[in-house]
Amino acid sequence: MTTDITPFGLKNLENDLLNTMLHAGNVVMDVFNTDFEVYGKADQSPVTEADRQGEKVIEDALKRIAPDIPIVGEEAKSDGHCPDISGGIFWLVDPLDGTKEFVKKGTDFTVNIGLIDHGTPIAGFVYAPAMQKMYWGIAGIGALMADVIDGKITNQREIQARPADQNNLVIVASKSHRSPELETWLAHFPKAEHVSIGSSLKLCLLATGEADLYPRLGPTCEWDTAAAHGVLLAAGGTVENIDGTPLTYAKDLKTFLNPWFLCRADDTFAVPPLQSTQ
Repeated sequence: MTTDITPFGLKNLENDLLNTMLHAGNVVMDVFNTDFEVYGKADQSPVTEADRQGEKVIEDALKRIAPDIPIVGEEAKSDGHCPDISGGIFWLVDPLDGTKEFVKKGTDFTVNIGLIDHGTPIAGFVYAPAMQKMYWGIAGIGALMADVIDGKITNQREIQARPADQNNLVIVASKSHRSPELETWLAHFPKAEHVSIGSSLKLCLLATGEADLYPRLGPTCEWDTAAAHGVLLAAGGTVENIDGTPLTYAKDLKTFLNPWFLCRADDTFAVPPLQSTQ
């Protein structure tokens, strides 16, 4: 059986994927509400039982929903396991983006599932369980968000990236990854409002029309961005490399690292280039 990844086919998988997100979010919150332990990976980044249990829930569900599509999960890759994705179509899973916020008992952490088709995210699902917000998008159909009340998705509404207003720009900047290069770039917009939020929610703010730009001049992995990238694309936004070309996936199968990038709600609005020292 070959999974139908056309917009119509993915729309038919939507409810199963949303239920998977809810289930994984419940598992993550069960751990959040305990005195959980924090472990360190080889790269010194933190990991918890929420990361591990959430990924197992998602992986088990995706194997049932679309058994022919390989899954690249952050925790599995960290343990040295990565499937053959040479066919170009694969899931990218981050069961807990924003682990540092999670550990600090903050609320801006997310569960993430992205679907990649030959380098491009064609679907993305992002759930912020502590905030009770769900975001998702499918290429060719559009993007939505919803509230999650008592474990059920309610108040679904369409979302769309907004046209830029040079006099009222909102720029999203990372809470924990500021640098001289970022500060230099932000200085081009002295009147802009700055918003700080953790995890993949930064891209979601552009998708919902609440922000205009998100420059990322720091390290990320592909599973950190894939799901929210899919939401933003479906909402009409873009994610670009520093040369203006689209950010793609499966660039480096050893590290799955992203270069610096710029997320834009409106790609017709001229912005200065990011200056890379990478």
